[in-house]
Amino acid sequence: MKRPAKRTLGRRELIDFPAFGLVGVEAKVDTGAYTSALHCADIHVETDAAAGSVLRVRLLDPDHPAFDGQPLTFADFDLRDIRSSNGEVQERYVIRAVVRLFGQDFETEFSLSDRSDMRYPVLLGRSLLRQGRFVVDVARRNVAKKNC
Repeated sequence: MKRPAKRTLGRRELIDFPAFGLVGVEAKVDTGAYTSALHCADIHVETDAAAGSVLRVRLLDPDHPAFDGQPLTFADFDLRDIRSSNGEVQERYVIRAVVRLFGQDFETEFSLSDRSDMRYPVLLGRSLLRQGRFVVDVARRNVAKKNC
């Protein structure tokens, strides 16, 4: 059985989150990160008698063109230790979400953190890159959108 060919991603990509109604969100491709990361604010867990514990977050910043201010809730989430780029271990919530690249949907894990001091609201890590059989060409950008 022949494996599908690897597809090339650039160092930055415009990605979609179909379940969240987000299109063209800037993402940095980071082969040094294992788990992908998504910028969120107001991250907290609420306990509901009927639903149990739910994670409530707001995606992106108010100055982002796709920001709508509406909170999202997740019933399925985890709390894990994640090593940040500076080597510190931080406890972060992790969700599974679908990201669209090259017109194809990939479900992967995203750690949720305040990335407001970072240039890109999304970081795509190795677990997604392996799943989609992607290679990274650091000289290119927005390859997936251009080829979709």
